Amino acid sequence: MSKADIRTALLAYGAIGDEHNAALLATKGMVLSAVCDTNPERVKAALKMAPNARGFDDAHIMLDSGDIDLVVVSTPPNTHFYWAKQALTRGINVVLEKPMALITEECDELMAIAQESNLLLVVYQNRRFDADFVTIKSLIDSGEIGEVFHYESFVGGYSKPCSFWHSDVAVSGGAIFDWGSHFIDQILAVISSPLQYVSGLNQKRVWDHVTNADHAQVTLTFTDGVQAIFTNSDLAAARKPKYFILGTKGSIMGEWDLSAGNSVADLPAKISIHRADGRVESVPLKSLKPYAFHESLVARINEDKTMSVTSTQSRDVVAIMQAAEESASKNGLPVVPNLLRS
Repeated sequence: MSKADIRTALLAYGAIGDEHNAALLATKGMVLSAVCDTNPERVKAALKMAPNARGFDDAHIMLDSGDIDLVVVSTPPNTHFYWAKQALTRGINVVLEKPMALITEECDELMAIAQESNLLLVVYQNRRFDADFVTIKSLIDSGEIGEVFHYESFVGGYSKPCSFWHSDVAVSGGAIFDWGSHFIDQILAVISSPLQYVSGLNQKRVWDHVTNADHAQVTLTFTDGVQAIFTNSDLAAARKPKYFILGTKGSIMGEWDLSAGNSVADLPAKISIHRADGRVESVPLKSLKPYAFHESLVARINEDKTMSVTSTQSRDVVAIMQAAEESASKNGLPVVPNLLRS
């Protein structure tokens, strides 16, 4: 291990654990030095990939071990603030799984600690690097459909939600937070206009075994009249497209790849451009360099280079979702979110 290698710890080794582990193994300048999980089988799985790492079942002991430069926090969302603060106050850089926290006040406190200590605090907005979204953003940025004035994204279907923490409002933040952390981040990455207000709706109609809404919708209205809508539904027997984007010169459609059955959310959408003259053109997905986010971590920590994902962006996503939840409690009345971006 060279001096430049960033000694990285994984705090909780759940569904995304292997992804981070593989990224560390493949990224020059990073090494897995420690992993912690209360389930010994998960620690064993991590060490099978990275046998030189140390295994822990107590996160406080791991953070106090003294040989960690960066920790990736993959615990449930309602604990993100606690563990990020524990790491930052020990002088450890932090990568958080989404969302940063469940309220903006916690985000702001973490960002202040990181700034005062000259430490990195960033959220792993991995869906920003999905092939379908990268392709869509490239098309929009190049002006293929003119000026975007209407943007919709959708995830879901008609299926019984799982009973894990993802479906528990107190833990996940609710249906708006669970997938909105990804899709609202994508919206802000392509629409730069100032946001005027947010409307939110939560509907609870069928699935009484969980506390998340069965159907949730967030509408973002920008000062120039552009609108973006995000929907997360477990009551959609007819799925809407993953992406439906209207521009002044054409439209972009992102159709679900139904070959995966109910696991469509794990596959990139099939992208097409609909021209003003009626022509429809399939668009090949842009090829991506694997683990670009993790490479940018090395450049940020070792060379102080700017990352494309920032804590301010992820904090504002939380502010929008928090405003949407407030709006939903008022049956959709508009709420102005407390944003840092102008």
